[in-house]
Amino acid sequence: MKLRVDDITAEAKEFSFEEAEAQVNVVLEREPVREYRIEGPISVTVSYYRAGTDLFFAGRLRASTKAVCARCAEEFLWPGERAFRFVLAPKAVGFAGETDLHAEDLEFSLYEGDEIDLSPLIREQFLLSLPTRPLCADECRGLCPHCGVNLNLAECGCAAESFDARFAALRSLKLRRS
Repeated sequence: MKLRVDDITAEAKEFSFEEAEAQVNVVLEREPVREYRIEGPISVTVSYYRAGTDLFFAGRLRASTKAVCARCAEEFLWPGERAFRFVLAPKAVGFAGETDLHAEDLEFSLYEGDEIDLSPLIREQFLLSLPTRPLCADECRGLCPHCGVNLNLAECGCAAESFDARFAALRSLKLRRS
């Protein structure tokens, strides 16, 4: 989705659009662990306005995403949703020479030309919304480390280890009684 810079005024405007999922899925497929896949377009609602040469954007994005649980390896639907905001300044303004990033810098970017392409910014915001490790539920019990059964669906017959393997060497110690 592209907006002409001249069409962005001091009066806030709002619109909705759908961003195709293909480009984000290409990025997700390049990852060594493929935990996510978007199942349809990303729905975006954005409001925007101008203050001087700076352009301000705020909105919300939503996409139905399939994920693989990091604990039980089951596929589940993750309702990806994220509020976002960012500020764009003309590239001619640039940064003030600081090389350290601050938290507010993550919402700041530069633009050049007479059009703003929102697509890369929306894709970036969606990728930032993904949890580091997807979980089907906070209470997910995962897989048995011995037999591999999904502990959310059934109990396994494995004997539970009652000791920490790091202390196994202590079992061979013999204590003298005085």
